Amino acid sequence: EVRLVESGGGLVQPGGSLRLSCAASGFPFSRSAMTWVRQAPGKGLEWVATISNGGLTTKLSDSVKGRFTISRDNDNEMVYLQMNSLKPEDTAVYSCAKVASGYNSYQWENLYSLEVRGQGTLVTVSS
Repeated sequence: EVRLVESGGGLVQPGGSLRLSCAASGFPFSRSAMTWVRQAPGKGLEWVATISNGGLTTKLSDSVKGRFTISRDNDNEMVYLQMNSLKPEDTAVYSCAKVASGYNSYQWENLYSLEVRGQGTLVTVSS
């Protein structure tokens, strides 16, 4: 059974930082690209970032580029999202997701590429 469990969310002031973690199990982790998505209150799901299976290629949305970094540890089957210079508009539930096989980097930002998604962790940016 594929399992994705996020942690690291919380309340942070504008300009602050958080590091989200996602523990994966139940599938060959090192063979799958991994994605972070978010859903703000009352809004739809938004793609945030994706990392290739080997970790050499990353892609981030324009709204977080320069502030967020995605990384992974294949030995421990973990994927991370380092979030710096947080803004109130970053407030959302953040989830990690396994990218289905067959999708290349040009398709990563399309939500239909997501095969399985975790329950998410809430990030609130507020003073």
